Amino acid sequence: MDIQGFLANYWPLLALALWLGYKWWNARRVVALLPALKQQGALWVDVRSAGEFAAANAPGTVNIPLGELGQRLGEIPKSAPVVLCCASGTRSGMAKLVLKKNGYRDVYNIGNWTKFLQANV
Repeated sequence: MDIQGFLANYWPLLALALWLGYKWWNARRVVALLPALKQQGALWVDVRSAGEFAAANAPGTVNIPLGELGQRLGEIPKSAPVVLCCASGTRSGMAKLVLKKNGYRDVYNIGNWTKFLQANV
């Protein structure tokens, strides 16, 4: 099978692998940035549901469920970085798009909320 045939048959798997690789790389990058972001006064926002947040959360995170984010933008300052998390990185990725659309410049998606626990900040 030539490369074109391979790509034609397996592009969905390749796309999935690239997406998962990007999520892994980006989460590691944001974890490494956390000490500097914290010094800049970053707000850590967990966009999981209130029930998920109540069951377990990282110290210092604020819970603003994704479904409420649009109505609660006033609680998030635009003057400091915002670091988002959820259960897998998908909802926080959507939250990042919402914030960017609303004029927030320094927005980071750390992915799973437990990554905050690994950061030692």
